[in-house]
Amino acid sequence: MSSDEDFSLMEPLQAGDPLDEIKKLIDNYKKKHEQLLEEQKELVACRDMQQGLAAQFKDRAVKLAQKLKEEERSYIERLTDSETQLNQLRQEESDLKEKIQMIKAVLQEEEAQKKLLKEQTEVFTAVPEKKVVFLGSTGSADTAQAFEMEANIIYPMEGGTALITFEEEVVATQILAKKLHQVKLGGECSITVEARPVHLMLPKAVEINTDVCPHRILISNLPNMDIHTMLYELEIHFSKSRNGGGEVDTCDLLPDSGNVVLKFVEDSYAKGLAEKELHEVKLQGAKHTVRVTPFLNGKISHFKAESMPCPQTVLLTGIPNVMEPETLQDELEIHFQKFGNGGGEIEAILYNPVGQDMSAVFKDISSKPEEVEEQM
Repeated sequence: MSSDEDFSLMEPLQAGDPLDEIKKLIDNYKKKHEQLLEEQKELVACRDMQQGLAAQFKDRAVKLAQKLKEEERSYIERLTDSETQLNQLRQEESDLKEKIQMIKAVLQEEEAQKKLLKEQTEVFTAVPEKKVVFLGSTGSADTAQAFEMEANIIYPMEGGTALITFEEEVVATQILAKKLHQVKLGGECSITVEARPVHLMLPKAVEINTDVCPHRILISNLPNMDIHTMLYELEIHFSKSRNGGGEVDTCDLLPDSGNVVLKFVEDSYAKGLAEKELHEVKLQGAKHTVRVTPFLNGKISHFKAESMPCPQTVLLTGIPNVMEPETLQDELEIHFQKFGNGGGEIEAILYNPVGQDMSAVFKDISSKPEEVEEQM
C-alpha cells in the first residue's frame, strides 16, 4: 500500500482528544493488524494447500487420461481379437456346413448304393435255376477263369491286302523277316508284296455296372415247344391286368439260356411280377409253372484294351488288281505254301481286292488267332 492509503485507514485526530484515546486507537489498530497478518497467513496456507491439491488433481488427471488411453487401446485390441475370432468361427461354421452337405451327399449316395446292392442281392438270390451235373473232372483254382467271353474281333482290311494264317508261328516269323516277297503269277508276270505283322486290340479289363431294369422281366423254367407259339402265348398272358401285367413292348428269346426277356411299355408291372416269382401260364393248352425274376441292365463303366500280336498271321499289302480275286488268292496261297519261298502250311487266307471294303473276324484268339471270316 501507498502511504496515502495507510494514512487513509487512520481516523483523523480531533483537537482536544486526550493522549489515552490516541493510545487506545493505536492498540486497536495493532490488534487489527495482527488479525490481518493471521488471516494473511491462513490465506497463504489455504492457497498453498489449494495449489497442492490442484497439482495432485492435475497428476491424477494426467494418470487417468493415460489410463483411459491404455484402456481404450486394450479395448480396441480385444475388440479386434473378438472380431478375428468371430470371423474364424464364421469360417469354421461355413466349413462345417460344407462338410455336412458333403456328408449328406455321401450318405445319400451310400443309401442309393445300398438300395441298389439290396436289389441286386434280391435278384441274384432269385436267378433262374440251372441244373448242373458233376462229371468227376476237377481243375486247379489258380487256372480257373473268373469271366469267359468268346472272341469276335473285327479287323478292317484295306483294298489290295491279304491275311494269311500259318499253322506254325516260325513260318510267319520267316515271312515277316524277309518283308518283301516277289510272287510269280505265271509266265513272266509277277508282283511284289510287303509282309507286315498283325496286331489286335484285345480287352484287358472290363468293369460292368448293373441295375434292375424297371421295364423287363426274365422268364425261365419254360417247356420245350415251338418258339414263336411260346413267345406269343407268354406275351398274351402277361399283357392281361388280371395276371398282374400290362401292355407288352417286346418278347424275345435268349438263345444261350432258353429264357425269355419280356419288356413292358410302362414300369409298373415288372417289379410286382418278379416279387410273385412263380406264375401259372397256359402254354399249348396245358398249364405250366414258369419262374419270373428281375432283369439286370449292364453298362460298361471301365474298359481297358491292349495291343496283342497275332504271331501266326501275316498281313500282305501292295497287291494290285491284275486278275480275278479267286485266282489271285490261289496264287498267293500256292506261293506262301512253298518251303523254298520261306513259307509253310496255311490254315486260312483272305484276300481283299483293290476298291473293296472287307473286314476279317478273328475268333478264339487264345487258341486259334488265325481264324478269319469275310465280312462285306
